[in-house]
Amino acid sequence: MSFLSLMGVEFKKIRRSKIFWILLIPVIMMWVPSIINADMNFDLRGIPITPENNFFIQGFMGMVWFMIPASLVICTVLISQTERSNRGILKMLSLPIPAAKLCFAKFTVLLMLAAAQMVMSIGAYSICAAIVTRMQDYNFILEPLYVCKTVCGIYAAAIPMAAVYWAISVLIRSPIFSVGVGLASIVPSVLMINTKIWFAYPMSYPFYLLMVAYGRAAQGVYETQIAWLPWLLAAVGITILALAVSCARYGAVERR
Repeated sequence: MSFLSLMGVEFKKIRRSKIFWILLIPVIMMWVPSIINADMNFDLRGIPITPENNFFIQGFMGMVWFMIPASLVICTVLISQTERSNRGILKMLSLPIPAAKLCFAKFTVLLMLAAAQMVMSIGAYSICAAIVTRMQDYNFILEPLYVCKTVCGIYAAAIPMAAVYWAISVLIRSPIFSVGVGLASIVPSVLMINTKIWFAYPMSYPFYLLMVAYGRAAQGVYETQIAWLPWLLAAVGITILALAVSCARYGAVERR
């Protein structure tokens, strides 16, 4: 079975899992308040940032800090549980397909689901910015290229975090504990971005990038330069290690 065919099978398994709503509802929850509180974007309290940039940053802040990581945690558990329910994983492991290939196919599906949520976020921002523009008689719509570039950067920064959450879901069989560990890991990200070793904590990557964008939009609020060398090495190393552990341990209990 080819890798694309394997991914097709994985998508069929989650088709009825309501996973679409798990991705969409957080997006709606984050952007509806932005419309309601649109006038607050003009009360900048001395911060040198334009209302349209403030609208964009504030709207995405809740997404990158909590909603995107939480969605990844829940999606990893749902993807894992589709195999463990009714012993479906035993059927998959009985096929002449390496367990590591199965594992990587599931992780790829997870990344595609995360990409779908990013597209939803861009769409929600565009709609909300257009609505607020008419409400406030002020242009809140930023350049589409800037919006897409920023969101794509956030998505790329979330890949190491997704790899870690996938490893947790493989290693911890209990969905309750897996979700608990994942959600608990989100909270320290705000604190970690202000330390010198922020690059060692992948859950902080998306929030860190958004704060850098905030610093560039509001001079003097936050740093605007990224130390790429330690970050890229750490991000690649964490991703490879997490995937290696996941592929090595995937289905290990069932293969005994």
